[in-house]
Parts: sequence; structure tokens; C-alpha cells
Amino acid sequence: MVRPIREVRTCSTRRKLVTGLLSSVALAALAPSLPAFAQDSSTGTTGTAPAGVAFSFDWLTGEMRAAAAAAPKPAEAVEGFLAEFDYDDYQRVGFRRERTRWADQKNAPFHLNAFHLGWLFNEPVHLSEVTEGTATPMRFSTADFDYANVKAEIPADFEMPGVAGFRLMSPLNRADHYDEIAAFLGASYFRALGRDTVYGLSARGLAVNTGMSSGEEFPRFTDFWIERPAPGADEVVVYAALQSKSVTGAYRLVLKPGSTTVVDVTARLFLREDVEQLGIAPLTSMFLFGGADPGAFDDFRPAVHDSDHLVLNTRDGETFVRPLVNPAQLGNSYLGAQNPASFGLIQRERDFDQYLDAQAHYERRPSLIVEPLGDWGQGSVRLLEIPSDLEGNDNIVAYWVPATPARKGDSLEVSYRLHWGLSPAGDRSKERARILRTRVGKGGVAGVSGTTDGKKFVVDFRGGLLADLPRDADITPKVTVLRGELTQAILSPIAGTGDWRLVIEAVPAGDQNTMEIQAAITGYGQNLSEIWLYQWVTE
Repeated sequence: MVRPIREVRTCSTRRKLVTGLLSSVALAALAPSLPAFAQDSSTGTTGTAPAGVAFSFDWLTGEMRAAAAAAPKPAEAVEGFLAEFDYDDYQRVGFRRERTRWADQKNAPFHLNAFHLGWLFNEPVHLSEVTEGTATPMRFSTADFDYANVKAEIPADFEMPGVAGFRLMSPLNRADHYDEIAAFLGASYFRALGRDTVYGLSARGLAVNTGMSSGEEFPRFTDFWIERPAPGADEVVVYAALQSKSVTGAYRLVLKPGSTTVVDVTARLFLREDVEQLGIAPLTSMFLFGGADPGAFDDFRPAVHDSDHLVLNTRDGETFVRPLVNPAQLGNSYLGAQNPASFGLIQRERDFDQYLDAQAHYERRPSLIVEPLGDWGQGSVRLLEIPSDLEGNDNIVAYWVPATPARKGDSLEVSYRLHWGLSPAGDRSKERARILRTRVGKGGVAGVSGTTDGKKFVVDFRGGLLADLPRDADITPKVTVLRGELTQAILSPIAGTGDWRLVIEAVPAGDQNTMEIQAAITGYGQNLSEIWLYQWVTE
């Protein structure tokens, strides 16, 4: 069962950005080659398991349960030369290839190296290696890094108080080359890659009060334990301790690279305080312009985005698809569902000619689908679309909001599977015609002068049974409009293609400046297409 989207609006415009919401993503513009990140000085850390002491997920769970019963520890901070790094210095630092962890093992399935502390990454993260159930701290020093052309004076063999994060490598695209497959850097953000993709959107461990009146927190992964993969292993296991002012968590992530890279996540959460809104499996992406929202950017590229649609799949086989936009004012929508089959942010357009960016290669940005494991019950997929003028701003946020409030003293376990790739399962309906594209414009007849209050929405569908139906097939568009009046809905085939086009015209009601529109193609007693959703907001 899915309820219609409901929306909440503010008066923020593209020229007056929502500073609080963008605090989690705006700094990505300064380091576009790195995963998006955010930091919160209220977070604390937990000590790594001592060397020679057995480590397990249950041990970590006990540590985080105990941590939730105590006040957050003060944040660690770097000193000395680490505190002096500026942007230029940080960009010049690299990890020495010969110091890569696990590279000493012949035909090792995975390699690991670390991100340097400093610049904006000034709270140490602690890494430990787990071998046969025993945890050993991973030590890093200045000998592990290359400081060519760095202005700061670097002490020799200085042992780091921790690192900023880490990356994992594996022979993903070629058997003779270790490609980066995942990176954990900043707060609880991480990214992964499927075959033939380049970094785009991010996942994170948890969202806490995102865009809420109480103010957003940014939980941090303060400590990681990584199991050393055995020879021939096709997956790597990562454990993480998560902390913030209001919540702690024990995480287990199992990464299996492939054409679609899969990350199985188990999170055990413990509430220190009441949380106004807990966001499960949060995703963060970027949509600047293109497709349904070309904007007014003076740019040679026809589109710039890491993701172009939100998708939600229900247990009864329906697929809801919502084109993303860069709104003139904050877009804030909830799509209610009962135990969804999957949801995610996807990149459907895979043609280079639709982007023309020979450096960013947006056509190769991965889609990311969240597949709940177990019954998630009643809740909503929340979508935030934040006004942005820069492609460095990750202005799209989506996550699951449980219907049950999160209260101090509560504990919960949630499991889900993340699918990263060019076309992961769940990014489109398997049986029904998919939404190929959406275009929006002024209502009325094209090329004819005149004024109208209406808006025109052109939605093209491809595949499924529609591809084989004749022009006179007994099919009809099913269109509903909230806060507006439907004035036209015309469905017709596009000659020579097998595609079908639905043209919708609608007029907002009275003084309303938003309309919610839903459409699908029906016939022969069933839905023949995905269900198209759109929120139109006036400028």
C-alpha cells in the first residue's frame, strides 16, 4: 500500500540557500574528487578493541549500548602540522603505493589504504584489522604518505593519532588492476562503485533530524574494524562504531564488488535522546539541471546530475517513479508505504550525448537501490530537494522514516542491502513500461501565441506490453491532480519507436502554487506502466 506524496514548503529560493540543510553537503564543492561529508563537533569516540582481545559484532554492540547510557565524549582534534593543512596541501597528499595494506599477500582479493588527516578532516578515525576474531589497531604514520609539494613541514615517521577514513580496492574492471571500490570519509558517509561506474551519489549510516526544527545532527563513524579477507574471498567485512549527541550505533557492512556492487548493512541503534526524525538508509545526491528541469543555467552541457529519479517499489509489484528537480524553493515530500520492496536514487539517462561532460562522465554515475531485509512496517520515503546553484552541492536527500517515533532509551536493529551499479535490480519495473523521460513547459498549443495558467507535462513510456500494442489498443491514461484541475490527458504512440507519449495539461487551483500529479497507463484490467509522480512548484 502506498499513500500519495505530501509536501512541505518553505520560502527559500536558489539565491537564498537553506544554510542548515546544505551544511551537510556544500563543502563537497571544495573537494569534488572526494566523497561528500559533514562533521559535527558534538560527536564522541569509542576506544578500539585492545590488541589480542577477541572482537565480534556482539562485543561492538555491547560497547555502543553502554556508550548510549553515558554522555558523548568530547571530540578529538588534531594538532601541529595536521592543523595547518590548507586545501592545496591536502590535495597534494597521497598514500604511498608500497605502503598499501594487504598488498604483501599474493593475489590478495582486496587492498586498503587511508585518507590523511587535516584541512576539513580534523577529527581522527581509528582503524583496526580483525584476523581470526582478534582485533589489532592499524597504525599509520607520515611514512605512509607522499607529501610532494606540500608547504607544511612534515615530521619524519610521525605516528598519526588516526586517519580521516579509508578506501578499499579490488580487481573490479580488470584482473590486473586494483580499482577503488569503496571509500569511507567524513561523518558516516561512504560510497561504492559497480563495474564501469565512477563516483557519484553517497550513502551514510544514519540521518538525524535532517531539515527539522530541532536542528540536524551528523553522526560519525568514529572507529572501524575491517576483517582481513582470506585468499580468494569475494567480499570484505567492515564494522563501524557510530556516535552522535542523540544516538549510538554498531554497524556491520559486507561489501561484495561486481557489475552491481552489493553492501549488506546491519545497524543496531541505541537512542541517547528523543529524536524528532530518524532517517534509515539515507542517500545523498546532486541534481543541478536537465530533463524535467532544465533551469536557467548558462552551460554548454544539456544536463548535470548524479541522479535523475527517485524510485519506490512496493511488495504488490507497483513501481513509483519521481523525476528529480532543482526547485526554486525547498521541496520536501513524503511517500508513505507499508514495508517497501525497495527504493533509491537512480540515473536513468546513460547516453554521453545527454551530458557532454568528458571529465565528470555523469552517464557513468551509479544508481543506488536500498532493499529492506525483513519487515520494515509502516513508514515513508522522504525526499528533500534543496535549491542549489552549484554542481558541487549534493542537494538531493532521500531516506526511510519509520512511523514509530524514536525515543530516549529505545534500541532497534535494521538490515538492508545497497545495490550500486549502472542498472541495479529495482531501478525500473521488470514487467511494465518504464518512464523514459519527462518534459515540462507552458500549457497550450506549441508555436501559437496566447496566455494560459496551465502547465504541460510530457511523459514518454517504453517497453512492457505497450511496445507491442497497436495504435487503437484499449488502453487509457489514469491521471490524478491534487490542488489543481486536469484539463487534458492525451495518450498516443510515437511513430516508428514503439514508445508511447502521455501529454498532460493542468491548472493550479485558486491561489495554490503547487500541484501533485500522478499518472499511469492502464488497460486489460491492469497497470501497463510504472506510476509517474510529479510535484510542480511555481517559481
